[in-house]
Amino acid sequence: MTLPLWCLFFSAVLIFLAKAPVAKAMAEEGGGRYDNHHPRAQQARLTGFGARALAAHQNSFEAFPLFAAGVLVAHVTQTQGSLIDTLAVLFVVARVLYLLLYWADMAWQRSVVWVIGLACSLLLLLSPALG
Repeated sequence: MTLPLWCLFFSAVLIFLAKAPVAKAMAEEGGGRYDNHHPRAQQARLTGFGARALAAHQNSFEAFPLFAAGVLVAHVTQTQGSLIDTLAVLFVVARVLYLLLYWADMAWQRSVVWVIGLACSLLLLLSPALG
């Protein structure tokens, strides 16, 4: 399996790892109880860190399809090389940083990292034209 495909796998797993702080915040909001009967209603009541964790988790779902498409475009067109590998790794690193910065309430830094991840995805989509 190529490095970009591994990065695709790790970015998919990262979506679900980003749920852990949300679940913790939900349990704290619910007096030590995660409401599995009405999780969306419980999530809607989150504030502060919990709300940021939820937003970061949701953004992970939003960022994934574009990255996946970019990796698959590079793969299907057999566009390979250090640029593709670097873009894929940089996306995963950017997404990890994005989560950490969102949780830490570092808004402008988070936005910069988000743009870096977006640029990686877009460049992967354009990779057949770049190579």
